[in-house]
Amino acid sequence: MTFAPKFQITATISKSLMTVEANKEVVNSLPITPKILASLRESAKLITTHYSAMIEGNKLNEKEIIKVVKSKSVGKIKPKQRDEKEVLGYYAALEHVHQIADKNPLLNEKIIQTIHAIVMSSGNPKAKPTKYRDGQNVIRDSRSGAIVYMPPEAKDVSDLMLQMTNWINKELIKKDLPLPIVAAIAHYQFATIHPYYDGNGRTARLLTTLILHLSGYGLKGIYCLEEYYAKDLGSYYQALSIGNHHNYYIGRAESDITSFIEYFCVGMAKSFESVRKNIISSLQNKGDESDKSDLLYHLDERQKRALDLFLKQKIIATKDVALLLGLGIRAANNICNKWLEAGFIEASSEAKKNRGYFLGKKWRKLVE
Repeated sequence: MTFAPKFQITATISKSLMTVEANKEVVNSLPITPKILASLRESAKLITTHYSAMIEGNKLNEKEIIKVVKSKSVGKIKPKQRDEKEVLGYYAALEHVHQIADKNPLLNEKIIQTIHAIVMSSGNPKAKPTKYRDGQNVIRDSRSGAIVYMPPEAKDVSDLMLQMTNWINKELIKKDLPLPIVAAIAHYQFATIHPYYDGNGRTARLLTTLILHLSGYGLKGIYCLEEYYAKDLGSYYQALSIGNHHNYYIGRAESDITSFIEYFCVGMAKSFESVRKNIISSLQNKGDESDKSDLLYHLDERQKRALDLFLKQKIIATKDVALLLGLGIRAANNICNKWLEAGFIEASSEAKKNRGYFLGKKWRKLVE
């Protein structure tokens, strides 16, 4: 049976999508310097990790999470070690998602399995993709022990995941549906398939983030949907619990998921609106940064992304540009030559082979 989600685009969904679009356009047009953007991105990653951990019942507070992320290690207090490993896993997986999104690929199961592997390996970026569960998984009420949800059998998981991935790719290419709706459906369907014994919720949220980045709704990496979920967990779980029966095969697979899409789009609208307000506030509080806005307006999107490289290092190479933009070396070399002619970058030596590039003098104050 081919994956074909059932839903309707309601007035609530339409209104939320309009709010998302309006705030996206404002944020993308604001003169945000690389320095401010880097700070906002790091804050967003930490906040996202904090709220995702909260959803999982993690007891670490914000200060403890920042300490764990900065040290990249687990402490000696055993009761806290599990929570600390969970934080390291999610933060590293979130970074991995951002790196994948920069390369603009289509989805495949290996990408999803690798995200899950990093989540479950305390943040090991070289973790091997994890295979789907080989047995039945049952979700029970923590108090009563009653079955809340029984996912599909293990023998069906691989086919269901392939169908979902193919459907997402088709929508990313054709754009028949608003992409936030595609992200919402992916979140719901992954949680419904429940392909792993553990880590399904975290991986579903990271998959959502990846899809939004790939479809142009990454909002520069500075939004956090997890806060919306965590602040009202009851509504989050209720939105995911669609259908008249707890068994996947008895109605759950064919359920109309309009209510979850409404929930998701409302949360996305609130998150994007919050980002717009926070950025405007940051720009107003840093008057010297606004003086650089005229420089930013003269740069195209690729050049703005390249400024991120110069925040980390004074000299970059063609291979750095290729990796950043998801291009081959020859294409990246052509871009570097155009940037040289425009004065955006300057060659570090006369040699054409393996030479590096400085940021052009005119633009250096953007990263200083």
